Order: sequence, then C-alpha cells, then structure tokens
Amino acid sequence: MPTSAIEVHNLTVSYNQRPVLWDVDFTLPEGKLIAIVGPNGSGKTTLLKSIMGLVPLSGGFARLFDQPLADVRSQVSYVPQRESVDWDFPARVKDVVLMGRYRPQNLLRRLTRLDREVADWALEQVRMKEFAQRQISQLSGGQQQRVFIARSLAQQANLYLMDEPFAGVDAASEKAILELLLQLKDRGKTLLIVHHDLNTVRQYFDWVVLMNTRLVAAGPVEEVFTEANLQAAYGGQLTVLAQVADRVQEGGFPVRKKEVKI
Repeated sequence: MPTSAIEVHNLTVSYNQRPVLWDVDFTLPEGKLIAIVGPNGSGKTTLLKSIMGLVPLSGGFARLFDQPLADVRSQVSYVPQRESVDWDFPARVKDVVLMGRYRPQNLLRRLTRLDREVADWALEQVRMKEFAQRQISQLSGGQQQRVFIARSLAQQANLYLMDEPFAGVDAASEKAILELLLQLKDRGKTLLIVHHDLNTVRQYFDWVVLMNTRLVAAGPVEEVFTEANLQAAYGGQLTVLAQVADRVQEGGFPVRKKEVKI
C-alpha cells in the first residue's frame, strides 16, 4: 500500500473558543499537485499552519509520510503568504534563498560550497539568478514570491506547503511558478497549495481539498470539483463568481483581473 503524503484526522483548531477548523479528516497521496480551495475565512491558511505545527490544535492530529512532523521536518517546506513577510528587512536575494539550507538542529553551522551551489540552482529554477545580489525589498511582488519559492526549493524537500503562491503576481511570474510546480510534481514531490482562483483549478491541479471550516470534499479534481460541492462550500458567492466570469468572456474586464479572490 503506497504511503500517504498527508493524513489529517479529526483536526480541530479554535481561536477565542470559535472553531476555525472543525473535525477535518482526509488523506492525500504522494506525488500530486493539490489545491486547498474555499471562501475567505474557511480555514485554508490555518489548515497549512496546523499541518506545520504553527498553531495549537484543539483536537485531532496530522501525520506526514505516516510519521509525526518532528520526525520528517527536514522533508517538509513551507511558503507563507507574501503579505505576512516583512519585505523591508535588509537582505539580499541570495541570502534569503540560503536560509533554506539551515535546519533547526544546525542553525549555527557555516554555509558550504554545496549550499551556495544549491542556492544558485534554486534561483535558476525560478528565473531569478540575475537578481541574486539585489535587496529583496527592491523586487516586485511576483519576483519576491519567486525568491521565497527558491528558498523553499533550496531545502530540497519532498513535501511543499504553499499559501497562495499565485496571489498578486504578474502573468510572467504566474507562468514561471506553475511550470516549476509541475516540474516538482514530475520529480515525485507532493505540493499542497492554498489557491483562490476557481477558474484555474482544473487546469493546474490533480487533486483538490474543498472546505469551509469543515471539509466539504477531498479527492481527484474531476470527482470533487463539482457544481454541487462548490455550492456547498461557497453558497451564494458562486453567483457573483459566475457573473464575473461571464464579464471576462465578454471582454468587460482585463485578463489579469479575471481572478476573484474570495
């Protein structure tokens, strides 16, 4: 029986005694590109943080590769939302990527030639090597996102958790990020990604976790990403989404405004 990449069982997270996640239960396979989809406030970011042990659980557990996080932490890489990062921190692009070479147990070790070679390789993967000596604050939003993904690549993990990597990026960055994610999947990596653009879920992803505080459904896109499940997750918001999609097709909005973040 193949090993699961992520197992979440009866997971519950509460803030101020109000549940953000409630009794969430699913198992995700290895080697897939998986979207977490749901409306604002549905617990998508909290789900990633709970899997990474960054928020306290009110109940349940998460296991990665059939093991506790502590036993496989070096195999897991996390990319937070770009808005949650202080981009004014004075650091060069390459220094940010090199942060991915440190581990909790060896934070004080000196960087090696191999570490620097891996960092250069990671920057090449996201098409940012020419910006290696640039201050991170001087980059565009899309470029900053690509640098953070390069830092994640430098960890050389087997599981990547990414919180809205396509949010607020330009078309070139979105294309570069998608190509990279597909390459990682082809290498057998597992990618769990918070995603907000319903228009591209079928195009980009193999599996989907559809939720709104509780799990609505999880599985292959063709089975889970149905009108009935979307209605259960979004309710009346889908009517607004459909109207916007119609306007896009009619040319009423610019192409880059097609994304509806909800």
